[in-house]
Amino acid sequence: MSNKTIKEMQNEVDQYISQFKEGYFSPLAMLARMTEELGELAREVNHYHGEKPKKQTEKERTIEEEMGDLLFVLTCFANSLDIDLDEAFSQVMTKFNTRDRDRWTKIEGESE
Repeated sequence: MSNKTIKEMQNEVDQYISQFKEGYFSPLAMLARMTEELGELAREVNHYHGEKPKKQTEKERTIEEEMGDLLFVLTCFANSLDIDLDEAFSQVMTKFNTRDRDRWTKIEGESE
């Protein structure tokens, strides 16, 4: 099991993509690819947790595999736009910890 940091993942993806002349896709193509991967994840969730079982002819895929595909494309998208996902994550957590601080019912006894 690997415990890579977000920065290490971004570097690994960049090294992989950098070996090809084509490089990263355009932002619009990347968004389309991410949407496609999200659809594949939604399909798997629906098969395992929804009302639509897989057909016997459908390839066995997992939610984990689809999340991995989505993470790869998201990382490519961020790299192509020079976005540091560590920083983006820190910004969103600050937003949730301030703006949405009292939005949900907290479990009693949990420290703040």
